[in-house]
Order: sequence, then structure tokens, then C-alpha cells
Amino acid sequence: MKSYFSHLVCSKCGQEYAPDRLLNLCTCGFPLLACYHLDRVRQEVEKTVFQTRPATLWRYWELLPVLHPENCVSLGEGGTPLLELPRLGRKLGFSHLYVKDEGNNPTASFKARGLAVAVSKAKELGAKKLAIPSAGNAAGAMSAYAARAGLEAIVVMPEDVPPINSIECAMAGARVSLVKGLITDAGRMIQQARERYGWFDVSTLKEPYRIEGKKTMGLELAEDFQWELPDLILYPTGGGTGLIGMWKAFDELEHLGWISSHRPRMVSVQATGCAPIVKAFTEGADSAPYWEGAQTIAAGMRVPKAIGDFLMLKVLRESGGTAIAVSDEAMLEAQRLWGKEEGLFVAPEGAATLAALLQLKERGEVQPEERIVLFNTASGLKYTHLLHFDFPVLGLDQQLTE
Repeated sequence: MKSYFSHLVCSKCGQEYAPDRLLNLCTCGFPLLACYHLDRVRQEVEKTVFQTRPATLWRYWELLPVLHPENCVSLGEGGTPLLELPRLGRKLGFSHLYVKDEGNNPTASFKARGLAVAVSKAKELGAKKLAIPSAGNAAGAMSAYAARAGLEAIVVMPEDVPPINSIECAMAGARVSLVKGLITDAGRMIQQARERYGWFDVSTLKEPYRIEGKKTMGLELAEDFQWELPDLILYPTGGGTGLIGMWKAFDELEHLGWISSHRPRMVSVQATGCAPIVKAFTEGADSAPYWEGAQTIAAGMRVPKAIGDFLMLKVLRESGGTAIAVSDEAMLEAQRLWGKEEGLFVAPEGAATLAALLQLKERGEVQPEERIVLFNTASGLKYTHLLHFDFPVLGLDQQLTE
């Protein structure tokens, strides 16, 4: 298949780079973004072609940065269901409520998308050893795709990540270290060691290609809604790659003429114990301060400082959206409501979007007839350590009662 990948451009200063070597950040210290020959895509590609291809993210080949198909490292990621939520919708007073369930990805989280593309491109450009700091799910995904590609994986995680996350990394052959601190501390340790040992850093937005995998969530949403975008998207936000990636996808689709200029209002959902984007948005700032004492049960949202904060804030403002913080207690309550009403076992991060929607409803900032998409970013099965139930234990001579 033909590649339309053109070059990289700095998201801050606009400096351009050729795409033929391993790069992390621009010389100015900000993230690089992938650019495509979109005019050629518009002339040569029909959007109907995607329906004829396997239901993975790689069906959007013309909008992805890998040059040669043999370098694609895949476990079948993407193609996750967009599910209507009729019972929750009726209960809450919304006629068009949906969830994009990313827990159906390989490694059971949305991180599979970004790391599939990042690992594929790193392999294509000759990387041998990949390193990542992670709050959990990204490390599991990187470890799995590195194993699939035959590359070494080095992982540094906070010591209190969900146990399943460190276990799945080890099972994929990664070298795992736990740190007494946060993801930012893990990132600092990798930064100090990567040049000495020849590691390529695949941290969030510190390489250009994870965002390209994450943007396929936006491409899928457009296709799911017959190339008309929803009115409101609520997205749990840590590093923010998915939020930024989807907005990038919408821009590219409009340039191609495949969607109109209509955009959903984007809502960044964070935890009250770690809400730097909410604070910056509320205060009208262009970047977010470091959040001291970050604490939440939602490991994926426990990111006290994100390198792409200025990009997230730009998306929220351009879309007419907002940023909302919810408590851990509200997440757990929403998680159980989601399970009881729809049979879905969502991650706390996904549950946070439902809690945030309830806040928007109370504030009168969402209408009953709007098309609303909640993002569940991982399977709740990864977070069973947070939950406790007391079940009756019956003797064999006892009878069941209602």
C-alpha cells in the first residue's frame, strides 16, 4: 500500500523535520507531530475503502506514518465497539448516549493503539531497545508490542500501580523497575539513563507516533457515525494523547472533505486529586502547573504534569468544551451504576466520564437530545483490587431465598 506520510513539525515553534530518523522532541523541547500529503490522499483515496479492510486501526493506512506494511506490529488493535447505552440514557434523560469501549483492545486498554504505531515506527527506524515510564496500561501495551516486534522493553512504574500492570509487563519479557514516586519520577529516571544505554524513549508525546495511533479513535468515531461527528465527547485525561489525537484526526478528515466543519465539544475529565488541566482551564492559563501531591485511584489520570498540556487546553477552547474534576468516590459510584444498568465493567477512568456527565447535566451544559460519547479507556478487570463485596457463604444443606 502507498504511504502518504510527509514530515514532522514542531507543535510549538513550527520547525520541520524529515521523517527518516528516530526523534523524540523538537530542539525547542516540545512535541513533534506527523504530517501527511492530504491533498494527494483526497485525490487518490475514497473513504469507502476502509470498509473493505480488516477492522483494525491499520485500515486507515493512508493516514498513518509507517512506510512499509511489513513493519506493522499488530495484535488486532482498534475496531472497538461504539455501544449505545439505552438504559443509562433513559435513567439520566439522554436520548443518544454512547460509549466507545476501548477495553476491547489487546492488552485491554486504549494504550494498545498508540503503542502499536509507536513500536511499529520505532522498529522501522531501527530502534532495538524501548523504554517507557508509565502509570500502568501504557507499559503493558509497550511490553506486548515490543515482544511481538522482537525488541527489548524497559519499564519504570510507580510502585503502587495496579498489580496486573507490572505482571503483564513481566509476562511479556520486559525489564520492570518500580519507583517510590509518580510517573513524572519514573520519566526522570528514564531520561537520565536512556542515552547511556541506547534506549529509545516512547513516553507520552516525547515521540511523534503514539498520537497517530490514538487519533484512530477519532477516525473510527467519524466512521461509526457515518462521517458526522457527535456533539459531545467526554474523555478521561492524563497525558492527553487521545484528546489531542482525536482533534488532529478531525482536522485531517475535514481537510480531506470527508466531514463537515462541525466539531464536538471536547471535555477533559480528571480526578479531584490530580487535576492540572482543570485548574489551568478554569484560570484561563495556556499551560498547567505541576500538581503537588497527586493522588487518585484512577492510575491513568495520576499525571501531575503533561508535556502536551498546552495542546490539550487549545483543543478544549477551540471546541467550546470544558474540563471537569470528579472524586474517586464518584468514579466508584458511576462504575457500579454502569455495571448495573448496562452490564459493562469499566475502568475508574471510564467511570469518571459518566460522573462528569452528571455534573454537566446539573450545570445545564448538556441537552437531552445531543449525541454524547463517553470513553471507557480500559477494562475494569484491571482494577479489581479497588473493589470489595461481601457475599453470603451457604452450607450445602441451606436453601436459596429471594
